Amino acid sequence: MAPLRIGVPDLVSPSYFPAIAAVELGLLADEGVDATVELVFPVTDAAVALRDGSLDVLAGAAHAPLYAFPRWDGARLVAAISRSTYWFLVVAAERGVGRGELTKLRDLRIGAAPGVDEGLRQLLVRSGVDLDERELHIGPVPGVAAGTVSFGVAAAEALADGRVDAFWANGMGAAVAVADGTGTVVVDARRDGGIGAGLTFAGVSTTQALIDRDPATVGAVVRALRRAQVLLAEDPGRATEVGRRLFPAREAELIAELVRRDAPWYDTAITPEAVAGLNDFGRLAGLLPDPADEPAYDHVVATDLASTGSIR
Repeated sequence: MAPLRIGVPDLVSPSYFPAIAAVELGLLADEGVDATVELVFPVTDAAVALRDGSLDVLAGAAHAPLYAFPRWDGARLVAAISRSTYWFLVVAAERGVGRGELTKLRDLRIGAAPGVDEGLRQLLVRSGVDLDERELHIGPVPGVAAGTVSFGVAAAEALADGRVDAFWANGMGAAVAVADGTGTVVVDARRDGGIGAGLTFAGVSTTQALIDRDPATVGAVVRALRRAQVLLAEDPGRATEVGRRLFPAREAELIAELVRRDAPWYDTAITPEAVAGLNDFGRLAGLLPDPADEPAYDHVVATDLASTGSIR
């Protein structure tokens, strides 16, 4: 039997790391499942790959399947990787914008990956920021093409090179930019007063076809993910051995600290409140075009296979 193909839209990153660790630390193998991790960037392309069958499972932004499965028809979420929105807005240090100083955001080229960019738009609008009036231009990072790109570190490089004035990306990109002195974290969506609540979150999705054909394998993915979350929360240092196999040297030494910071948000449970927020996000992003549409919880989440309780 061919290995289970688990796609991630960002590899050198803490965002989907528990799913990567479930494979690399042998937790899925313990469940009797042979699996591989494949980098498919951006998440919109990864969703299409899930629909077209070149991926079996997607560990990415929870709203991503909507780019390929209208109204969730044919896809389901089976687990959360972590709670709340997990991206960072990093602005060039020379701009002098401090943490939370959204009123100082003006005339910026902000790099963001397709499918991730909508999270920043919604966050800023909810914070009372008029993108047009402030001349905030959110778009792809020049020179970063679709394929096998780890966006956070690529965005940090683009900031250092002056190709963008800011970026919206994962914790690894933020850590690299801050360490290099090229960027300042202005928004940490997860930690800044709940500003990222009610948007999207990191989740694991698959197709209804795989659930129908092989529910045991999908259940094994959920169990292995929960084990990875608990293991990493108890011993973040285990992340380093995974990083040294998959990441460049510098990022491999950073991953354990980023995992330690994220561990309090690790949880496989998907609550009805999280799905309600996801529906709101989808409507505002134009992914649920009918403003009255409210896909039911059990239409979005495979309730018979998904985690129903917190690991805490």
